[in-house]
Amino acid sequence: MSDVNEKIEELLKSNKVFLFMKGNPAFPQCGFSAHVVAILKELNIEFSSFNILEDETLRAAIKEYSSWPTFPQLYINSELIGGCDIITELYESKKLEALVN
Repeated sequence: MSDVNEKIEELLKSNKVFLFMKGNPAFPQCGFSAHVVAILKELNIEFSSFNILEDETLRAAIKEYSSWPTFPQLYINSELIGGCDIITELYESKKLEALVN
């Protein structure tokens, strides 16, 4: 396994809810990332994040790791849940909180 995949797995294992995003929670750098952050904050879900704009190698690797081509990518218990559309759907159907709990 490559070092970058090990880094991805370490990030995911050390955080129950993890968001690979553009920017950071205080300053999202795309509307989709901002929307997912807003949902997580509204539900008071604690999460950690990684700014994929700061590491081109990891950005490319996470797309391959997840088989998901876009960002943001939300993981719960090291499992990819999805991007903005899926997170919005889960939020609106009241299922996102259940996934976290």
